[in-house]
Amino acid sequence: MVYLFLGQDTFSKETQFKSLKQKFLEPNLEQFNLDVLYARELTLKGLQERLLCLPVKTAKRLILIKEAQDLKEDVRDFILKYAIKPLPQVILVLDAWQQERSNEFINRLSRYAKTLTFKTTPKVDSFTLSRSIELRRPDYALRILNQLLREGERPERILGGLRFSWERSTASPIEMRRRLKLLLNCDRDIKTGRLNPAFALEKLIIGLCGLSKPLH
Repeated sequence: MVYLFLGQDTFSKETQFKSLKQKFLEPNLEQFNLDVLYARELTLKGLQERLLCLPVKTAKRLILIKEAQDLKEDVRDFILKYAIKPLPQVILVLDAWQQERSNEFINRLSRYAKTLTFKTTPKVDSFTLSRSIELRRPDYALRILNQLLREGERPERILGGLRFSWERSTASPIEMRRRLKLLLNCDRDIKTGRLNPAFALEKLIIGLCGLSKPLH
């Protein structure tokens, strides 16, 4: 009941995870039986609490840990022991950006987890992200954003890259003001700690692709 996703093909990973949700979770109960956790923020106590939660009106719960290569040492040690005898009511999925089996944690975990390896995606940057926004492709833009963050690109550099790419844009003045307002709101949310940087950037991308509510 432990899965290990390895690699950088975010789209294929999302497709595989979606199939797990369809297999184990009822759509109307997903909010009660699904936890998405981020490794850098995850504490041992927090993980243990999530694992001990009982499923609501179904047989299984699903827990996804993103950026598993960044897990703290005590959480890694716990997961390695947990994977030997996992709880039957929990499907635990660890999503790691790297593919190298030489990594001690990944190598040891792969002995007990069902390991799926995904191909490496092409190199992307803020200009690729900007292009996907221009094409109104939020699905692709969010995958690019996710890849940039996983590769260690800083949020402020992503924002700076977007602003720089707009300098040659043929967008109307009204559209440019709209973009800049969304960007400044995102920058404020990140700097004040109001929103998690990844979430703030995702919100920005959706807004830039024209899916957010009109600005007042």
